[in-house]
Amino acid sequence: MNESDKIFLMEIFQPFAQYRNPFTFYYAQTYPLPPKSTIIGMLQNAQNDWYGNNNGVENWWNLKVSVHGGFESVFWNYQQLIKGDIDLIKKKDEIKLWNQELPLYSKNLKSQRTPVYQQELFNGHLYIFLRGDGNFLNKIYDSLAKPTKILYLGRSEDLVFIKDIVEIKPVAQEGQNEGLWLSYPMYIKSCNFPIKNEKFPVYSIPTKTKLMTNNNILKHKAEITSSTERAVEFTSIIYSGFDNIVYLSSRIEVEIFEYKGYKFKIPLEWGWL
Repeated sequence: MNESDKIFLMEIFQPFAQYRNPFTFYYAQTYPLPPKSTIIGMLQNAQNDWYGNNNGVENWWNLKVSVHGGFESVFWNYQQLIKGDIDLIKKKDEIKLWNQELPLYSKNLKSQRTPVYQQELFNGHLYIFLRGDGNFLNKIYDSLAKPTKILYLGRSEDLVFIKDIVEIKPVAQEGQNEGLWLSYPMYIKSCNFPIKNEKFPVYSIPTKTKLMTNNNILKHKAEITSSTERAVEFTSIIYSGFDNIVYLSSRIEVEIFEYKGYKFKIPLEWGWL
């Protein structure tokens, strides 16, 4: 950790959430916790810096994130979703949204909608650690401590309530030989992680997202065209679930944080996304 680096902890309550797993097609599965790219998107929204013009694109993605917490329950929602590409068409001197040769909004005609089962989460209690340059994190802290807009994590309707945000430091760093006892479920990078009880689900989560047109990173939403693509990097992670004990096959180094009577253990090499 560099001398200029800091660590902040956000305690968040989220009534509803749906962190869409893009590898599911016949139903919309949610990740159990927000991916890194979703968290960065929330922070960019709070800073009004969606395209990284104010703080630099790479500064956003260089932030280290560790996600902990969980939701009280999971339920299924039956929705009609619009599928396919949305096109802008000029019709009668008006720009309108079209999908599958039908207008998106119209009194008589509507674009094709498909009923889909959507998995959703209810009553989330999240603890998100942010690690990076101190000056940059101070800006993020200011925008979260006194937000100028309604914040959401995931879909625009998935509002979040930030209960607390504090600067925090590890109280200890120690080696773990046999088992990793966790206060809350968390994401752990799976690559070369010495897990012994291989019973936990593994996901491929988005950790970096960029909008690009012809290999150029977009700097403003006005640059979005029909050829714009979303370039996404994925990382394989283990979701520890509510079992709370991850047995190890070899020794690892762990940072220990204390907050409101809870201990959060973050593996140095695998706990930061």
